[in-house]
Formats: sequence, structure tokens, C-alpha cells
Amino acid sequence: MSDNNWNTAWSKEQIKAMLLEQFNTFWQRNMGIERKQLAEVQRAATLPHAVIISGLRRVGKSTLLAQIAHQLGQDAYYYLNFEDDRFLGFRVEDADFLYQTLIELFGNRRIFILDEIQNVTGWEHFVRRFMEMGFKFYITGSNASLLSRELGTRLTGRYLPIELFPFSFEEYLRFIGQTLPDLQRLTTPERGRLNQNLSTYLACGGIPDAIKYPELPLLRTLFDDVLYRDIAARYQLGAVKELRELAFYLVSNPAQLVSFNKLKEQLKLGSVNTVKSYVDYMENSWLIFTLNIYAYSVKRQQIAPKKVYCIDTGLASTVGFSFSPNTGKLLENLVFLALRRQTQDIYYFSTPGGYEVDFYLPGKQLLIQVAQHLDNPDTREREIRALQDASKILPISNALILTDAPENTFNLGEMNVQVQSLAEWLAAY
Repeated sequence: MSDNNWNTAWSKEQIKAMLLEQFNTFWQRNMGIERKQLAEVQRAATLPHAVIISGLRRVGKSTLLAQIAHQLGQDAYYYLNFEDDRFLGFRVEDADFLYQTLIELFGNRRIFILDEIQNVTGWEHFVRRFMEMGFKFYITGSNASLLSRELGTRLTGRYLPIELFPFSFEEYLRFIGQTLPDLQRLTTPERGRLNQNLSTYLACGGIPDAIKYPELPLLRTLFDDVLYRDIAARYQLGAVKELRELAFYLVSNPAQLVSFNKLKEQLKLGSVNTVKSYVDYMENSWLIFTLNIYAYSVKRQQIAPKKVYCIDTGLASTVGFSFSPNTGKLLENLVFLALRRQTQDIYYFSTPGGYEVDFYLPGKQLLIQVAQHLDNPDTREREIRALQDASKILPISNALILTDAPENTFNLGEMNVQVQSLAEWLAAY
């Protein structure tokens, strides 16, 4: 099939058969559990804006679209999945031919549901053109550039971005059929079950199919798909081995401070720019996140080591490598993901005394520490000392320590410190 002649490589009847097959398969797919983002999509239904849902492969974007579709009704929309290999070679110039074929097959409809749109170069041009004619679009993609400022310019600001992450702890509990107890009145057995479920969630993560089919190597396949299909193929990389080694290292070391210079030396990569580009590609493909230090100097934020978090703790546990259990860092990774689902205004903080605070949310003026246990006096002293040091520099009135069991609130000077159960905080956040 020629890459330049998609609409002549297939007969119209073959294209119609594909479109009908895609539509029927999509309509009949399992609805899964209702995602929290569905409410955001519903609120956008009457707006003229395109709804763009972006996230890692296999996090449930198509299922969320199906939930939307069933609210719209079977006769209300066109559905196209550009991950289908029969769309290889499809160009934006083919949009009018495709639209004509859709009309012949389904009649006139005013809503498009488009899956994995990033596979079509220049897709925003035909979306904008059809939006100007009054069409509504619901779009998914596995590339964070779908949410970029550049896209806002291309669609003249008429889009609503929605990020879809792997299951939160609360969504995971619903997915496995566990009823969330009253967190304000937990019994001892309920608290024990909640902590046990958190341990399982930490190990398996929040990718729906990986939870449903634990006997299959889905997370390893997902890791390979991101590296080879979403990064190497898209950015036309020749040095896939170097990319894989860097990704393996970062996924194996969640919540660790990393320096691009040290990564270049440690992994024998070509240059700091190579490391930075590969990290950017991994972030754009939703594999990892990087967290900057909080500093009043923008330059220091840029050059200081960054903390790296994985999109899913199950992925980090399955694909990554560690000589010993990495439970504390994985718990910190879970807290980061919970925070990141709600805001991008997150930093870590390093005190002049050399202590590190895991998270600082300037908008809430809140410091957060994550500790697997506080029963070790050295651990307790370190966590509290870091908060104390930070409170001397930052305008902070509240701090939070997340650990295995709640404790009484206490004060450090004028700062109020709460000690909460990590499992209960995650279930409620």
C-alpha cells in the first residue's frame, strides 16, 4: 500500500467495511467503571470546544470515549480509530473523502469521536475546519503534545484538555469490586483491609488490563510499545538501545534525584542534549514525569537535579530492577500521581541544611512528606527536621506527613502538622 494514496489503495467497499467494523466493536466494548473524568466531559457537551483526552496507552481512553458515546446515543456520532493499521498512510488531505464515505454509511451526524489521533500528521487542520462548520469533536491521543500551548494556537483556543491517568486508588478499589468504607469511621478490620489493598495496588498499579489479566505480560508489552512505537518510530530514532537503557534506569529508580550530566556519564550517552531529548520524549509519551526543585531562581530550577516519577507503580515494579524492595519510593510515586491528577503546581524542596521535603504545593502553601513508617526514631527525626527547616524559609502554615498509620496533629512553631494514613488519604484524594 502506498503511503501517499490511502484512499486509492482500498476500495470504497473495503473502507466502509472497516468503518462499520470499528463502529460496532467500539459500541459493544465493555463500559468498565465510571471514570472521574467523565463528569468533566459531560460538562463540555454543550460547548463548541473540542474535548481532547490524552494519556498513556491502555489507561482507558477508549473506554472513557465509549462511556461518552453511550450517553450520546448510537446514532449521534461517527467513530474512527487511527491506531488501526488499515489507516496507515492516511493523510489530512483524505479527510473529505473519509467524511463522504461516513455520510454514505451512517448518514449525516454532527459529532466525531476520534481515537489515537496523533497518528495523523496535521490532524488539527481538518478538526479546526470541521469545528468551524459546527461539528463537535471528542479526541484521544497518547502524546502529551496534544495538550500543549502550540495546539491551543492551532485550534484557536477552542479545546478542553483532559488528562487520563491509570486508576487512582479509589478507582482501583471500585474496579476490583471493593466497597470503599466510611473513612471517617474506620473499624480496625476495615483499616487492615484498606492497607492490604494498598499493598496490592502498589505492586500491580492502575492499568486496567494488567489488573484484570495479571497472568499476561501486559506491562512489559506496554513499556515496549511506548519506547518503540510512541518514541522511536515517531521521532525516527536510530539509537533505540540507548533510549531503552535510559528508560529502564529511570523506571527502576522512581522518586530519585537525577542529573542529566550524571546520566550521560553513567549510561555512556552521547551528550546532555541527548539525555534531555530522550527524557522529553518519555514525558510526552506519558511514561515518566520530572519534578523541579522549588527555587526563587528560574535558572536554579532548570539546572538543579530533577526527581523522576513513573506513570504507574505496577509498571515500575514489573519492568524496573531493584536489589531490594523499593516500597518507600513507590509509595512516594503514588502520592505524586495523586497530586499530579489535580495540579501541575508541584515541586520538591531542599533546605539549606541539606534536608529534602518530598513535595511542596505553593498554591496551597503545603509541605508533604511520605514515609513508609515513623516507628524508627531516626526516620521520624529526619522527616520532622526537614519540615522544620523548610518552614523557616517558605510561607508555610500547614504540613502533612503520610505514613502507615494516623497520629495526633502537632505544631512546629506556627506550622500545623497532620500525620495521616497514606491508604486513607489516597482513597479520599
